[in-house]
Amino acid sequence: MQMTDVLGRTPQRSDARSNRTRILATARQKLGDDPDASLDSIAQAAGVARRTLYGHFSSRQALVTTLTQEAGRALQQAFARARIPGADPLEAMARMALAAWVVGDQYRMLISLGRRDLGDEVIRATLAPARAEATATVRRGQDEGVFADHVPAPVLALTLEALILALAEENAMSTWADPTGEAAATALLVAAGVAPQVAALRVRDVLPESERQERLPTTVRTA
Repeated sequence: MQMTDVLGRTPQRSDARSNRTRILATARQKLGDDPDASLDSIAQAAGVARRTLYGHFSSRQALVTTLTQEAGRALQQAFARARIPGADPLEAMARMALAAWVVGDQYRMLISLGRRDLGDEVIRATLAPARAEATATVRRGQDEGVFADHVPAPVLALTLEALILALAEENAMSTWADPTGEAAATALLVAAGVAPQVAALRVRDVLPESERQERLPTTVRTA
């Protein structure tokens, strides 16, 4: 007789959880490289039988839905980790841009696959919390005169989102390299109406210490 938990559910076996994790990781890679990748090809790449994949995800839509939900959670968690109480709008926006860059691949997949397989309504709902935070930061920056106010805050926030996604796409395609997201975050602040030199300095101020050290000359790092 199989054991059940306090809620009466049968605990998922460790090998089943491992298979599910492997399928999702493989699907992120395969669908990122080829949005038309079939479930059969994903199962083969993950090293599981076709019936095993279908045991976890009954259809392509079910798999994409799970990937989209995971991406939305990853973005919200990245924003939460980057949030600093009392940060001014410039710092807050720089931190959000760098946070989005960390989950850039999942973020791009959320937008591209989600729109294609699930529809815009699902994407809007998934991104609603992150977009609300970005819009509030833009509005605060406009009120304080540090961001351009020629368009409403929601429109500017969506424009900045489109920019970071476009830059992430170029980074993924290896046509342009920005491993830390510093250049992307700087470009985002500039697009928001911040002077380039000010934008670059503010982004550098919030980069993790390890990444700042990597950018310094060797003589300075070892001094």
